Amino acid sequence: MLEGLSDSLTKTMKKISGMSVIDKKVLKEITKDIQKALIQSDVNVKVVFKLTKQIEQKALEEELPKGLSPKEHVMRIVYQELVNLIGQKPEELKITKKPYKLMMFGLQGSGKTTTTVKLAKNLKKRGLTSAIVCTDTWRPAAYEQLKQLTEDLDIPVFGEPENKDAVDLAQKGLDAFGNKYDIVIVDTAGRHKEEEDLLEEMRTLSTVVEPDEVILVIDGTIGQQARQQAKAFKETTEIGSIIVSKLDGSAKGGGALSAVAEIRAPIKFIGTGERVDDFEAFDPERFISRLLGMGDIETLIEKASEVTADKEDKEMVESIVSGKFTLKDMQNQLGMMKKMGSLQSIMKLIPGMGSQIPASATMETEEKLEKYKVLMQSMTDYELENPEVIKKSRISRISRGAGLKNEDVKDLLKYYNVTKKALKGGMGKRNMSGPMGKIMRRMMK
Repeated sequence: MLEGLSDSLTKTMKKISGMSVIDKKVLKEITKDIQKALIQSDVNVKVVFKLTKQIEQKALEEELPKGLSPKEHVMRIVYQELVNLIGQKPEELKITKKPYKLMMFGLQGSGKTTTTVKLAKNLKKRGLTSAIVCTDTWRPAAYEQLKQLTEDLDIPVFGEPENKDAVDLAQKGLDAFGNKYDIVIVDTAGRHKEEEDLLEEMRTLSTVVEPDEVILVIDGTIGQQARQQAKAFKETTEIGSIIVSKLDGSAKGGGALSAVAEIRAPIKFIGTGERVDDFEAFDPERFISRLLGMGDIETLIEKASEVTADKEDKEMVESIVSGKFTLKDMQNQLGMMKKMGSLQSIMKLIPGMGSQIPASATMETEEKLEKYKVLMQSMTDYELENPEVIKKSRISRISRGAGLKNEDVKDLLKYYNVTKKALKGGMGKRNMSGPMGKIMRRMMK
């Protein structure tokens, strides 16, 4: 996510780490780099200059902590000030009553409806039941979109497409669901700060629903106008938290960060892609760690844990740890990785990896992995469990069945043997102290 900003800030951190002397001249150079990166990412200019002034001041005036070199001290200050820019870590959602009512507001086109479904699915992963009330009477097919997105998720949706009274819909929806669910999410029509009638409807809805928390959805691509829009929402109703949507590689995101600074509400979740699963709880320290190219091993562990709920996934992890690793295990492993997201997004979570591997290389690798999956679908269960039996005649049969070449099968077997050897070296001796060991331990629970 935020690839442009991340690349710029990562280069700045590398520049600091490579310097032998940190003086006033060097600090000016560093802060100019940071200013350029943030302004290009649409962060408010006043916010940027205030931030970089604090970095420069602290780097020059603070006493050097014991055990840190001057460049490590500067890197720590840059990291901490960027964390402070986007607010404190939000509190966990605490369900104090049933149902706990959440109300979703946002600009037109902010991705609010999709975000509502993403939130509901995220809550479901945490063991909480939820239902959605559609009160969007302005956008055609809003109810149908919610029904379509929740079709396979077992999340009920209340709506009456012909009813144009949002307040009536809200009341009926709350009555229909009663206290059968832990959480009821009320999805509303997209607003604009100039549309007074919609803002008035927002005030009335808040009075009728009496939400336990109002969530503002901000489009990560919106730019600096997000600041004024967020302010208008804040003046209409009390904003409890923020979800930043569309915060993928193409988003500048700075406008959304400026909006957070404006209304002083914590970011609770971020949407990192188009899939319903491209959604994660927000942690300022982890977020900035990724932006600076320092990785985020805890999020990687959480993602890995989420996709190993199935029995076959846990058996695959146990097989890896025990030193046994078959093509069947590798097939399951590739399926598990697909659930976690793109290879590039996974690499960015591994400390030191995201900035070293170009996007073109990971795309090429992903294409190869897709080819490997097709080849393995052409194999028998016996071949997947006993890869050593795959010789000349079997190679020809497998390649024909997959519509690929013999060389592709040989390439797959080579990849398998290299992977098996690497896993045996890393896990066979129960080397569970490093990042991969932490992931494996968490996944086996």
